[in-house]
Amino acid sequence: MSPQPSGTGRQYDVVLFGATGFTGALTAEYFAKHAPPELSWALAGRNLTKLEAVRSKLGVEVDLLEADVEEPETLRAIAEATRILVTTVGPYIRYGEPLVAACAEAGTDYLDLTGEQEFVDKMYVAYHAKAVETGARIVHCCGFDSIPYDLGVQFTVEQLPERVPIQIEGLVRAGGKPSGGTLHTAITAFSRGKQNLDAHRARRRTEPRPEGRTVKAAPGRIHRSQGFWAVPLPTVDPQIVRYSAALLDDYGPDFRYSHFAAVKQLPVVAGGIAGIGLLVVAAQIPPARKALLNRIKAGEGPTEQRRAKSWFKVRFVGSGGGKRVITEVAGGDPGYEETAKMLSECALSLALDDLPKTSGQVTTAVAMGPALRDRLVTAGITFRVLSTEDY
Repeated sequence: MSPQPSGTGRQYDVVLFGATGFTGALTAEYFAKHAPPELSWALAGRNLTKLEAVRSKLGVEVDLLEADVEEPETLRAIAEATRILVTTVGPYIRYGEPLVAACAEAGTDYLDLTGEQEFVDKMYVAYHAKAVETGARIVHCCGFDSIPYDLGVQFTVEQLPERVPIQIEGLVRAGGKPSGGTLHTAITAFSRGKQNLDAHRARRRTEPRPEGRTVKAAPGRIHRSQGFWAVPLPTVDPQIVRYSAALLDDYGPDFRYSHFAAVKQLPVVAGGIAGIGLLVVAAQIPPARKALLNRIKAGEGPTEQRRAKSWFKVRFVGSGGGKRVITEVAGGDPGYEETAKMLSECALSLALDDLPKTSGQVTTAVAMGPALRDRLVTAGITFRVLSTEDY
């Protein structure tokens, strides 16, 4: 059916776009179980027959909206009909911009699961100002990229003295299997090195610097920490933390964050670096890139039994003002179960919680912060302090 916006109100609180994909279906399942009865929501996508199958499996009575990223007018219609639009359709550099554009124009909050730095930076340059004007909150990276680190660092900052220089390193450990969508996103990003750099430089030229404060995401170096080899992890996550720190004075006058994979054995480090290097090289060669993308189809993912065995733990070592603190964020299957949970709880937080007034492209820490963290703790993701000491 087609949405029918009315006056200044919106027909829906939340619309989920992409529920027929693997992660999208898990998100719809979680949302159906946890959305309160008074919340009005709908499923959207280009194939109503597939959406019908998803709705039937969920066992809920929600509207189905036909929309296609290649038909901007359909995206405008759903953006104008809802307060919050959630999308799981990636790679976002290929499919995401029309939805961001529609939400920024309509003053509609937008949530996604991207881990693509190029996309985040391009959307800031193109739509941040419009979103500020209309009041839309554009929030990227609302899954395992990058909520455990964004909210985990914010939690760690809260344990340290106020208005002092702060330095934090994050150490990531996880066990799980990637989906086809994740593989497609990674290979696409590896093949677009120049575009990534150009997008980052364009954002740096556009984005204002925090006044009277220094905020940095430093790559760091390989070293021993907390019983592991800490290996610099070149993901979007440290940049998301940096964006939060730039917008939140609570992070102090001089804030630095470094992001690492925590690996037990040095040979694994060497093997991992070599493997990623081969993927990056292969992604530059069209036939090799095509072969890689064909190995797993987008929309596929690990079985429920495999997901049940998956886990993640992120340890943060923070220091500032003569105090050192170690914290940890931990949960289950990072790529799917917990990602669907995080994205859904973001939508519920925007829809239902009393939040700070923000607009434009913001992060989960800025837009939702402790309110979202409380939701995630209730949902089974742990945030805890492991130790504190003075130095």
